[in-house]
Amino acid sequence: MAELLLELFSEEIPARMQVRAADDLRQLLADGLTKAGLAHDGGRAFSTPRRLVVAIQGIPDAQPDLSEERKGPRVGAPQPAIDGFLRAAGVASLEQCEKRATDKGEFWFAVTQRHGRPARDVLPAIVTAAVAALSWPKSMRFGHSVFRWVRPLHRVLCLFDGRPLDGALMLDDTNRLPFGNISSGHRFLAPGEFTVSDLADLKEKLAAAKVVLDPADRAARITAGAQALAAGEGLSLREDAGLLAEVSGLVEWPVVLMGRIDDAFLDVPAEVLVTSMRTHQKYFALDRADGGLAARFIVVANVEAADQGRAIVAGNERVLRARLSDAKFFWDQDRKLPLAERVPALAKVVFHARLGTMGERVARLTALAGVLAQSIPGCDPAVAREAAGLAKADLTSGMVGEFPELQGIMGRYYARHDGLADDVAEAIAQHYSPLGPNDRCPTAPVAVAVALADKIDALVGFFAIDEKPTGSKDPFALRRAALGIIRLIVENRLRLALTPVFDAAIDLYRPTLGASVPSSVAAALIDFLGDRLKVHLRGEGVRHDLIAAVFGTGGEDDIVRLLARVEALGRLVGSEDGANLLVAYRRASNIVRIEEKKDGPHDGPVDPATLAEAEERTLAEALAAASPGVAAAVAGEQYGEAMRLVAGLRGPVDAFFDRVTVNAPDAALRANRLRLLSEIRRTLDSVADFSRIEG
Repeated sequence: MAELLLELFSEEIPARMQVRAADDLRQLLADGLTKAGLAHDGGRAFSTPRRLVVAIQGIPDAQPDLSEERKGPRVGAPQPAIDGFLRAAGVASLEQCEKRATDKGEFWFAVTQRHGRPARDVLPAIVTAAVAALSWPKSMRFGHSVFRWVRPLHRVLCLFDGRPLDGALMLDDTNRLPFGNISSGHRFLAPGEFTVSDLADLKEKLAAAKVVLDPADRAARITAGAQALAAGEGLSLREDAGLLAEVSGLVEWPVVLMGRIDDAFLDVPAEVLVTSMRTHQKYFALDRADGGLAARFIVVANVEAADQGRAIVAGNERVLRARLSDAKFFWDQDRKLPLAERVPALAKVVFHARLGTMGERVARLTALAGVLAQSIPGCDPAVAREAAGLAKADLTSGMVGEFPELQGIMGRYYARHDGLADDVAEAIAQHYSPLGPNDRCPTAPVAVAVALADKIDALVGFFAIDEKPTGSKDPFALRRAALGIIRLIVENRLRLALTPVFDAAIDLYRPTLGASVPSSVAAALIDFLGDRLKVHLRGEGVRHDLIAAVFGTGGEDDIVRLLARVEALGRLVGSEDGANLLVAYRRASNIVRIEEKKDGPHDGPVDPATLAEAEERTLAEALAAASPGVAAAVAGEQYGEAMRLVAGLRGPVDAFFDRVTVNAPDAALRANRLRLLSEIRRTLDSVADFSRIEG
């Protein structure tokens, strides 16, 4: 068993593309090996700014020998059929074939042995095809060739069992990169070339030449170095996994240094400083012991300097000073205009070509937040309307224009500067939340109202113009908005009937969309939220079929009530009585369904005078006693009580099926018993649609 080692050496590859490209290349090579019948271990992938490396072990020296069998015509078939079979099978005559008796007669069979080719002969084509098939988000074409790559390629190292493969990567008709065994080190610190024999040799020699091949190792070195420098100043490193991954893709030999932020910029909000450092300069922020932003930053260089990096730090401090001067200018200028005076400018900002301007959206949010506030304990509708009316005002500020990711956050700072109430300022900052499963969910009543209004307005608008998510496409992040609504309701235990809220939001769109809003939008949104709720709860271990069963009863648009019902149903189904009752329900439903196909529905009332057996009388009495109690318990949201009453039917139902024949010879008796089974189904379905429960 041998190792295939491939290194593609190029100009700097964008950091965000490296890891994905290396893994895609590994998968393409692995797939090619599998298709060629060559066993392997799946391989490992590595990347640096200038190279993609894949190593795959466990490859045999040759493909396995294969035996191919082809069935031919019947013995005694016409000669043209025999000749065609021989040509297709690649044999010269019938003497090389076998006669075999089958249940359809005697036939000719051709059995050929195909010897596997040496792996060294097969691999060049696999490597070339994998490199050509590798897809990049952006790429460039070389000369007049159709070959595309993210950056100019300089060299291809391609070894099998320690020796270069024969062949080359063709860039165009005249330019080729032959497969070799040469690699090189850091561009500035150790640019010399060296020969390589395998992955271990490559990693060792690259390390000696100031290149850390594994991005995980580079990330660990950056983290350790940054934490050590921070600890030396009594500070802590602010975690930023995204920035760490990006910086790890910018350097081959990370050298961690610390710089200083000028005190003149410390009155600028910390979020602005961190965003400016992160976005423009790829610096890591540090925190003081009290949790505040420290006047220090971490920069990762790609070289070792003779002066221990003092010149590098000074240069980065100078660049950062210019960046933060711009940020401070926006901060000072933006505060000169109150948020309320920024709102009219939103009329010039387009929300969506078919859904009007941001100014129109703010008017809708203001009205909708007032409606929602009435269902949120402790929420003053007037304050909710005020916060919603200002929630988008910071979009016209210079700071948000420069750093769009600070929208909402800057609105909070400007609101506080204007002397607005804290709950208004916090609602402005939090109304985009939650942005994902790990984002904190607002809990303050006003913030919850505005956040719900923002997401509901978006859902209603895009559903109204039929811009719904399809498959993997969700350009307007409507699935995220739906999950945000669910989290806001569930985590704050809001008793909110969604259908009238959706209807109110639809009415608010009519001045923009006119009569073109489909009447089915509210129902479609309830179904959409139901699907998202299943996804949300599945992650928490809740069975999706129980959610479907509760939704199947129809008319349920209160998520908190629905979840209470699901929880109670789960307890019932998890009990012995519930499991047996589910079996009985299915039996009753199947019998009724089969008989209804023959002679129509059996939904009429049960005739007590026709109940012949004691067990059917007992069941009828139990159903008559339980049904009103179940209905009252469901109406009163006493779902545990409803499930208890339903579970009590287990004994009478079991006894009925044990001793009573449903399809009796007497037509009246049979019809009455089918109505009794329909009553079982109807009673249980008033709690949940038991037909949707699995297992």
